[in-house]
Amino acid sequence: MTERPISRFPVPSLASLPQDIRARIEAVAEKAGFVPNIFLALAHRPDEFRAFFAYHDALMERDSGLSVGEREMIVVATSAANECQYCVVAHGAIVRIRTKNRILADQLATNWRKADITPRQRAMLAFALKVSTRAQEVDEADYAALHAHGFSDDDIWDIGAITAFFGLSNRLVNMASIRANAEFFAMGR
Repeated sequence: MTERPISRFPVPSLASLPQDIRARIEAVAEKAGFVPNIFLALAHRPDEFRAFFAYHDALMERDSGLSVGEREMIVVATSAANECQYCVVAHGAIVRIRTKNRILADQLATNWRKADITPRQRAMLAFALKVSTRAQEVDEADYAALHAHGFSDDDIWDIGAITAFFGLSNRLVNMASIRANAEFFAMGR
């Protein structure tokens, strides 16, 4: 990878950040072995950083009828549709780790319809992609299809909210030209 800035906007030093944000970034770095660029890129606007990651955590870390791997599958498939390289690469690494499947993220990123997934997961991703690209067309038939696969209304909310949140994230990352860390490309392979 060429040496380009990780964002077209200012990237603060860790030492200059408020204590709560610095602690969050240091905890992530300790767990991952590096600081994901999204954390540094968003840290230049502390209030937005806090709000972004609070909502992220509320969606991605709550008890849910969706597995952690399925939540990440939604991120990869919808981020691919939104052409967000950062999220496809970073969350693709998480899909590989959480599902213990080295090829699934690549399948989801190139054509989720051909991925080796269950019919239930296929229905989940079909709904997520509809929310991502044509939310105005979601109707009762979409809910019925998900209910037929055992999804509860809370699960359906989770699918839609994760899709919507990462739609925001995809657009922000693309607008700011935030680069994926090189480390993500090899994780879970």
